[in-house]
Amino acid sequence: MSERRPRVLFVCVRNGGKSPMAAGLLAQAGEGSVEALSAGTAPATAVNALSAEVLAEVGVDIGDHRPRLVTEELLGSADRVITLGREVQFDPPPGVEVESWDTDEPSLRGIDGIERMRLVRDDIARRVEALVAELLPPSSVPHDR
Repeated sequence: MSERRPRVLFVCVRNGGKSPMAAGLLAQAGEGSVEALSAGTAPATAVNALSAEVLAEVGVDIGDHRPRLVTEELLGSADRVITLGREVQFDPPPGVEVESWDTDEPSLRGIDGIERMRLVRDDIARRVEALVAELLPPSSVPHDR
């Protein structure tokens, strides 16, 4: 019997871009060994199309993602809670520790559109790879692709 998979909850403001990107990248990198969830503090009505497009470029499909509100239940069920971006503000329930990823924001350098999203994706992907290495011993990640 196997242990329960680590559960990671990513939180951003709209849950339409950065947090679903992180969850999708973690699901891919963890190859089924990690449960990746996402939510937002003020959810959008749909996933950001450019976010979905740049993830599709690396084989991750978030096209069916529906933004949802972060709740105390979600926060309490996660082994790790990670916020993405400086704008995320919420009070976690007692006992829930929150880690913040101060993600790259290329628009502050005048970079927008698809190029911006690719840079955001690549920044998040590097962080996700480090997270997978931290969460999973090398022998627990399947490698038979």
